[in-house]
Amino acid sequence: MSAHPYFLNLYLRHTMEIHDLILQNIAKHISLSPEEEDHFISLLVYKEVPKKTTILTEDQTCNQLSYIHSGALRSYCLDKNGKESTIMFAMVDWWLTDMYCFLNESPSMTFIEAIEDSCVLSLHKKHFDQLFTTIPKFERFFRILMQNAYTREQLRTIETLTLDAEERYARFINKYPQIAGKVTQKQIASYLGITPEFLSVIRKRDLHRK
Repeated sequence: MSAHPYFLNLYLRHTMEIHDLILQNIAKHISLSPEEEDHFISLLVYKEVPKKTTILTEDQTCNQLSYIHSGALRSYCLDKNGKESTIMFAMVDWWLTDMYCFLNESPSMTFIEAIEDSCVLSLHKKHFDQLFTTIPKFERFFRILMQNAYTREQLRTIETLTLDAEERYARFINKYPQIAGKVTQKQIASYLGITPEFLSVIRKRDLHRK
C-alpha cells in the first residue's frame, strides 16, 4: 500500500528541514551542487538521543562524526579515580567527536553524552574518507572545521594557564551564554578545572557585585 500523499509530503518536508541546517553549515565554507548535496545527505544517519544518553564511551571504537541538529552534548573523560573532566560542550550547529580517535578509528579516550534531548546527524568514518574522493571540496570544509577546533582549544589552553578561575568563568559565561543555562554547576566546574564548591563561591561573588 502506498503512502497517502499528505503524509508523504509531511515526511519529505520534515526530512528537508532536518537537512537544511547542516547544508547551511557547509555552505559557509564550500558550495555544493544539488547532486553533491543529495550524495552527502545520503551518507548521514539521523538519530534521536534522549537526555543523559551516552553515544560514545571510553574504549569504544570511534568511527562517527556527529553534527548537532538540535539539543546539546558534552564530551568528557575520567581520571583513574572516576573524576570527570569536561572537554567541551557542543550546541546546535556544532560538530562533535573524539577527533584524534575518529581520524585513526581507534578506541575512544572520551565519553560523549546528551545533556538534553537531542537530534544528531552522524557521518561514519568510511563515508568521511570516501567524501574526499567523490567530492574533493569537502577536504577544504573539514580542514576549516579542524582549524577552528584547534584554534578554540589553543585559546582555551592559554586561558587556563594565564587566567584565574574567576576570570575563566566570566569568559565562559560571556562566550557561551546559551550553554551556561543548559548544564549543571558540576559540569561547568569540571570544564573550568575547579570544584563545584569553588564555583559556587565565584557565583555568589558575582551576585553581590550586581
